[in-house]
Amino acid sequence: MRRFFIKTAVSASLAAGLGAWLGLAATPAWAAPEIKIGFVIKQAEEAWFQDEWRFAEAAAKEHGFKLIKIAAPDGDRLLAAIDNLAAQRAQGLVVCVPDVKLGPALVARARQAGLKLLTVDDRLVNGAGQVMEQVPYVGVSARAIGEQVGQALLAEIKKRGWALKDVAALRVSYDQLATAKERTDGASAVLSQAGLPAAQIFSAPAPKADVENAFNASAIVLTQKPQFKHWIAFGPNDELVLGAVRAAEGKGLRAANFVGVGIGGSTAAANEFAKAEPTGFVATVMLSPRRHGYDTALAMYRWIKDGQAPAPLTLTSGEVAERSNLQQVRARLGL
Repeated sequence: MRRFFIKTAVSASLAAGLGAWLGLAATPAWAAPEIKIGFVIKQAEEAWFQDEWRFAEAAAKEHGFKLIKIAAPDGDRLLAAIDNLAAQRAQGLVVCVPDVKLGPALVARARQAGLKLLTVDDRLVNGAGQVMEQVPYVGVSARAIGEQVGQALLAEIKKRGWALKDVAALRVSYDQLATAKERTDGASAVLSQAGLPAAQIFSAPAPKADVENAFNASAIVLTQKPQFKHWIAFGPNDELVLGAVRAAEGKGLRAANFVGVGIGGSTAAANEFAKAEPTGFVATVMLSPRRHGYDTALAMYRWIKDGQAPAPLTLTSGEVAERSNLQQVRARLGL
């Protein structure tokens, strides 16, 4: 028996020495597994989501967990991403879904994979279209953001001395996404409360939330309503408003008589502000990808590590940036 213990001790000593010689750290069998968090986004090509990933990576580096980044632009790839995370033994998932109606399938698959779930940007709904409040959500206060757009447009109207009876509003809409509709509804409400008649707010529905589709939708409305001297434009993102600005230019409406305010602070908006000649795109409400990337990843880490569940609902706001102060606003937002 004594020889057995001696042989065991010598073997353990040799193993430890070999591990040290190879530069390997001795890890007890009972050590806690590495915390792995998936961060799945729907459009990897967009700057907003790239910034979310960048800030999430900063949180991972600072707090010592592993971040697994996956792009899932459709439902099939989203569900495949969950299988991927399960295979890597991830414990949590932060996700911006490509379609909010995937809620029930996403929740079921995440539960099956043993993943804690937190959604960002777009909130899940069930089969009846009701918000799935049981899933923690971090998103923009869409209504408040829209109201900021409306206030910025009113400030431009006042600065230019326009009479509301001469002003028409172009609402470039993408109502199939609830948060997009909330943004434009917020702007419309502010304008109506200020005295702009509802009959002078015209919707231009865009099948996709990009410049080309907004251009086509806006051009139709501008052609049908030539009697208005001044125009303002708003939409759920920068791209839709830029499409409206391009359509107005095509109809001979330049910056003196056409004003657009976007949302997002996108690269397209920055490029517009960089033009030597100012255009009708006068401002954008910039959002904070740090709060949607760093804060969500850190909240998931604490949920896994300490059992500290995130708040059921966290809403963020924005800041209006113009041509003159874009860089200062970007710096304040960590961009």
